[in-house]
Amino acid sequence: MKKKIAVVTGGAGFLGSHLCDRLLADGCKVIAVDNLLTGSLRNVAHLKKNKDFDFLKKNISKPFSIAGKVDYILDFASPASPVDYLKYAIETLEVGSYGVHNCLELAKQKKARFLVASTSEIYGDPLEHPQKETYWGHVNTIGPRSVYDEAKRFGEAITMAYHRYHKVNTSIVRIFNTYGPRMQVKDGRVVPNFIDQALHNKPLTIYGDGKQTRSFCFYSDLIDGIVRLLYSGIHDPINIGNPKEFTMLEFAGLVLKLSGATSKIVYHPLPVDDPKQRQPDITLAKKHLKWEPKIRLEEGLKETLEWFKARRI
Repeated sequence: MKKKIAVVTGGAGFLGSHLCDRLLADGCKVIAVDNLLTGSLRNVAHLKKNKDFDFLKKNISKPFSIAGKVDYILDFASPASPVDYLKYAIETLEVGSYGVHNCLELAKQKKARFLVASTSEIYGDPLEHPQKETYWGHVNTIGPRSVYDEAKRFGEAITMAYHRYHKVNTSIVRIFNTYGPRMQVKDGRVVPNFIDQALHNKPLTIYGDGKQTRSFCFYSDLIDGIVRLLYSGIHDPINIGNPKEFTMLEFAGLVLKLSGATSKIVYHPLPVDDPKQRQPDITLAKKHLKWEPKIRLEEGLKETLEWFKARRI
């Protein structure tokens, strides 16, 4: 049988590169597409000699083409951390609109299965807890974070439009807080922030009173859920994340315990529109994908800490 051809946009990013690894392991040929705005070739350097892997440096916000047959298109191209999407605000809006549109056009042309990476951020600062896929969100459409939130909401809308009007075979994954090796050190999200600060014995920065919550999913669990969704026939959005909830204070304590750091905790004002609670309802993923996370936070954090230690500057 001929190998399936998978195109992964954002393929040199944190999640995109892990997705390339998994699809190659599943027997696919993989074409990673990235403009390297926030991705890094270091994330795919180990794949350079793999005959089933190819890398294309392209900005998908401009129309692009892929030669030959394509079976799967997985759109993971976007700045994903607050530091990056606030720095690259216009680019984030472009890749979440023009970029998704261009990928959908390619999927239509190639008759390929299309999966777009959405986010728990589309729920905003939620009034429903935990968040089900049926929840429409509580968002500030003109706040600083809206460049990411609204780009992702548009990405979902155009994906469903292409499914309804052009019969493109689409899926939408709503990704909740994910962590693991290959995250950027200066990412700006809480996991790399705390780990980097702990490894340098600097104070751990908590925004707000530390009682706000997140639900942390290890990258390997998330990638497994995404691939199960890709191979399914599901078109409606699916939450993929870990429903185990932690406060920022609890998480800081665990990082200090595992790292052995003696860092103090300092408090700063909560950023504008920062969610107070974030927890996925994964009932649909359990039912339709037979998926739920397996890696405990302590186990995943140990592996992530070791990866950051090896790359400590």
